[in-house]
Amino acid sequence: MQNPDPYIFAGILLAVTVFLATSMVALPPIVTKVLQLGRPNPVKSQPYECGITPTGAARVRFSIKFYLVAMLFILFDIEAIFLYPWAVVHRWLGWFGLIEMGIFVAILVVGYVYIWKRGAFQWE
Repeated sequence: MQNPDPYIFAGILLAVTVFLATSMVALPPIVTKVLQLGRPNPVKSQPYECGITPTGAARVRFSIKFYLVAMLFILFDIEAIFLYPWAVVHRWLGWFGLIEMGIFVAILVVGYVYIWKRGAFQWE
C-alpha cells in the first residue's frame, strides 16, 4: 500500500479550489442584495469618459489595423515568452536546443518580415 501523503495535499487543493469557485459564484448576488448595489440610476447607467459628458455614439467603427496590430503584438509577445524557459535550460539542451531555438527564431523572423512587407504596420 502506498503512502497517502501525496493524496492528502491533492485533496486539500481540490477542496480549496471547489470552495473558492463556489464562493465566487454564490457571494456576488448576496453582497449585491445586502449592500443594495443592484439598483440602476441614470448616473450609474451613463458611460464614463474621464469626467466629460459623452458625445457621439458609443458604437464607433475602428479600422481593422487596430485589431491587426493588437493581434500581432499578442502573437509575437507570446512567442517571445517561449524564449525565457529556453534561456534557463539552454546549457542542458546543448547543440540540439540551440538548433531548435534557431529554427524557432528564424520562423519568427520570417513571419515578421512577411507581415512587414504586407504593410501590416502602416497606419494609413
